[in-house]
Formats: sequence, C-alpha cells, structure tokens
Amino acid sequence: MSIHEEHRSHRVGWLRAAVLGANDGIVSTASLIIGVAAAETTQNDILLAGVAGLVAGAMSMAAGEYVSVSSQSDTEKADLELEKRSLEEHPEYERNELANIYIQRGLTPQLADEVAAQLMAHNALETHARDEIGITEGAKARPIQAALASAVTFTIGAALPLLTAWTAPFSHLIAAVSCLSIVFLALLGGVAARAGGASIVKASVRVCFWGALAMAVTAGVGRLFGVAA
Repeated sequence: MSIHEEHRSHRVGWLRAAVLGANDGIVSTASLIIGVAAAETTQNDILLAGVAGLVAGAMSMAAGEYVSVSSQSDTEKADLELEKRSLEEHPEYERNELANIYIQRGLTPQLADEVAAQLMAHNALETHARDEIGITEGAKARPIQAALASAVTFTIGAALPLLTAWTAPFSHLIAAVSCLSIVFLALLGGVAARAGGASIVKASVRVCFWGALAMAVTAGVGRLFGVAA
C-alpha cells in the first residue's frame, strides 16, 4: 500500500499574500463604504469612495508587498553570497559547522560528518542554505509573485462589498454591505484554511471577528462626523 502525504508549507508565500490581499480588500473597502454611508452621504459619493479605495488599496498592497518581499530577497541573496565565499575560503570549517548541526539534530558525530561530506560534495551551497541559514526553494522570497497576488486578490475582495453597495437599496446599504462582507470573510477564511490545511472554523471565526470590529468602529466614526457636520 502506497502512502502519499500532501504537505502544504510550499504554498505559504503566495497563500499569505493572497489571503492578506483579499481580507484587506473586503475589510477596508466595506469599512470605507459603511463609514461614508454612516455620515449620511449620497449613494454616488459612497460608490466613488469605494472605487477610490479599491484602486488605492490595490496599488498600496502591491507596492507594500513588493518592497517588503524584495527586502527579504536582498537579505537572502546577501546571506547566500556570504556563505558562498566562506565555502570557497574555509571548506573544512563549513563542513564541521554543518556536521555540528546534524549532531544537534540527533546524529552521531561519525555519521554527521559523513552526511555533511556527502551533501557538500553533491551541492554545498544548497545544503548550507537549507540546513544552516534556513533558505529553501519553496520558501524563497518572490517579490513579483507576492505583489501580483496581493493586488489581484485585494481587487477581488474589494469588488465584493463595492458591488453590494451598488446593487443594494440605499435604505439598506449599510446592513447589506455589513452582512454580506461577513459572509465573504467567512468564506475567505474557510478557503484559506482549506488550502493551508488548517482549521476552517477557527480561521473563519478569526477573520469575521476582526472584520466586524473594523466595520463597527468605522461606522461609529462616520456617524460621529456625519452628525457633527
């Protein structure tokens, strides 16, 4: 009988950016719409604010993810270059360093030294990157992928409350956007948890709680300033 284990940690890079983008798109746009609506403005003003929030948010998410992940990528490249020079200049020291890592993981000194020697003979830089620095191919920083994932998912997430505000009766706009946004967030939490192999209920409750809190606070601020105006 063959056993196949499906690990999901290789998805962590794009999944984090995608979930963050979609969640932020739903929460920020729904909160913006509810806040503006609570200030007793017209539906056209609400939709204009929502569209502006969508465009600005998508660009901000893309730029923020690209800069953040690029910094991580630069650090990884610098570490790899440093390790490459050390392997060229001090190979014996690097082999001993690698062997000590394996000893700490439970191997005997003799076996650890043999494993280190064989792995370094196969691909020294890759071995040290993985076991010494913690850089693997699956978890390597990819700035463009993260930026695109965040921008696209933010746009999709933001479009949901925006479409709700466009189609809902004006008298029920706040209730419709609030309720459907909670539903969207619950679905997002469930899908993300499913993709990552985590608890669906826990993930859904978590995103719904913080989304509802953000919308409630923004509605309160909008109503406060709307009354004051």
